[in-house]
Amino acid sequence: MQQRIKSVAHSISSAVVLLLAAATASAQSVPVRHEHQVMVQSTAPATAGQAIELYVREVSSSAPTEAIPVLFVHGAGTPAEVAFDVPVAGYSWMAYLAERGFATYATDMTGYGRSQRPAPMADRCNLSEEQQKQEFGDACAATVATALTTMESDWHDIDAVVDFLRAKHGVDQVKLVGWSQGGPRTLGYAHGHADKVASVVVLAPAYNRNAAATAANAPIAGTAITKQSQQDFLTQWNGQAPCMNQYDPVVATAVWNEMLASDPIGATWGSGVRRAPRVPTFGWTPTEVAATTVPVLLAAGLTDGQVRPDRVRELYADIGSSSKVLVELECASHNAMWEHGAERLFDASYQWLHDTTYDGKTSGTFVLKSAK
Repeated sequence: MQQRIKSVAHSISSAVVLLLAAATASAQSVPVRHEHQVMVQSTAPATAGQAIELYVREVSSSAPTEAIPVLFVHGAGTPAEVAFDVPVAGYSWMAYLAERGFATYATDMTGYGRSQRPAPMADRCNLSEEQQKQEFGDACAATVATALTTMESDWHDIDAVVDFLRAKHGVDQVKLVGWSQGGPRTLGYAHGHADKVASVVVLAPAYNRNAAATAANAPIAGTAITKQSQQDFLTQWNGQAPCMNQYDPVVATAVWNEMLASDPIGATWGSGVRRAPRVPTFGWTPTEVAATTVPVLLAAGLTDGQVRPDRVRELYADIGSSSKVLVELECASHNAMWEHGAERLFDASYQWLHDTTYDGKTSGTFVLKSAK
């Protein structure tokens, strides 16, 4: 695979400096931010063979003390830089690790956020009929009725960014953090590229014991793209946040504003939406999970209504690694990193990424109490 890499550094804004200055007293240094573009020869169905530009955000300590970089990988809708670098003090997972000496990176897969998007994503007719009517009041016939990207092409995108980081840092391996569909993305990638992955942390990993084994068994045909409006976003979140003051509306607003900023075209559709490709998952069945030996920390929010804790427990039971920990978070939803008590998750991830233990243990299940 040939790839061309270009990096563009951007100065950190004074507003972000003020936010980060309020970080915990244990912070080693104020993180700095840069942006990079990684070129990959695409294997996605909609862009196969084309040179595609992937967006990568860096949030790093000004004086890193950890040798191995961390790559964050997003889920089925929210782009990585939106999910993991929230511009509210105390809610950037990337900044938390950067303050403790890590060089952290977040990448958007083809079709997401600030990475290049296949052309059919610009046509609102490629939403489902139901989603079109929600935003526009009517529906038009789809011009494309098949998946634009797949889990397999996502693994190919991840590999390009991993190779970029290995070269940039002069290391053989990276560490991965995923969320939701970032579970099969990170752990599936680690299964196929164990030589390039030192350890993995995943929040709410989307695991299905009945997942398709091959592309021939997967639902490739169907709606090409999906949307999420602010109403969709809040309704879904509120439905799994039963604890009092489980999240701060200021954080929800910040996340949503960043969501629209990452999608200028979607922001003009209907009430303003975040677009994403529908991504069929295949090739990450219990067979591959059992053969995955990379050290992994799994995290589950106990009020998560999208990836229920039982599914995460199934993954914990099935995964072949002898070095595996499951942390369960009280009063935490699918969006645990944006909620009160997020530091429990951030601390667990730091411990695991730092020395592959949690609370001094290399295996076991732990319930983390709510701070509220």
